[in-house]
Amino acid sequence: MSRTYKATGINLKAQAFGESDRIVTILTREFGLIRAIASGARKHNSSLGGRSGMFVVNQLLIAKGRSIDKITQAQTIKTYPSLGGGLGKLAASQYLAEIVLAQALSEQPQDELFELFNEHLSRLQELSTNSQDVLAYLVHGVFQLLTLAGLRPQVQACCLTGIPVKPDFTNPQSLVGFSINAGGVISISAWENLRAIAQSATMEEQIIVKVPSTVKESGGVYFSSASTSSPIYETIVHQEELPTVLRRLSAEELDLLQQLTRSQMIEETTTHKNWLYIERLLRQYAQYHFGRSIRSAALIDSYFATIHG
Repeated sequence: MSRTYKATGINLKAQAFGESDRIVTILTREFGLIRAIASGARKHNSSLGGRSGMFVVNQLLIAKGRSIDKITQAQTIKTYPSLGGGLGKLAASQYLAEIVLAQALSEQPQDELFELFNEHLSRLQELSTNSQDVLAYLVHGVFQLLTLAGLRPQVQACCLTGIPVKPDFTNPQSLVGFSINAGGVISISAWENLRAIAQSATMEEQIIVKVPSTVKESGGVYFSSASTSSPIYETIVHQEELPTVLRRLSAEELDLLQQLTRSQMIEETTTHKNWLYIERLLRQYAQYHFGRSIRSAALIDSYFATIHG
């Protein structure tokens, strides 16, 4: 007889299985990410039908199976009905779910991730159906999830020098860029200096230093050349990869990035076009670190291209 266990979880993904079943991927507080079969969930009037839907939070009783677990009981404790009321909110919710799926662990508690994800779904839920603030809330959620995963980009100081950077609204010329492989924002002047050094040096350069290539053993000195008066000196030069500047940030964009470090929602703003740029920066950053694409991002592109023309 299969063992059973209880868990509180939110449905992140569901797919049809067999004639009437559904396989549900669930983020649980107690056991992290699990996959379980909801038997008969696609049948008319099934008790598991609505309970196996997206973003439903259930108190579950699950039977441990040989290859996959099985949901035997589910009691719904929270739903987010308005998330499906508009394409923007639905796409943003699915986007956040993909980030959660990329970072969630199995067979260990994920209480913080569970709470953070539900918190951001609640914020999206409260927005009006046609709210243009969806994008700002989505970006804030992505940043906070990256922070929890230990992948938060550096946005307060230059990744190359460690010197704090601040938006300069009086200077129209961009002084700061964003680099994925550097780990966040970088000073353009520091990057240009580094590029100049890299261009002047090559992997074939040899720099003579005063370190003789000798070996001391048992009181003797062994030179690597025939002449004991002319020891050989050598240095191997390693060239580091030059950070790639994904985008030069305007003062407004840098300011928005730095606002994302706040735990509460940032102040409302009308610069929706800037939020599009920030979302795409974080999207590429997340895809780089997680090693997978965010499929829901296509819906975000489609939705906001429509409302912004």
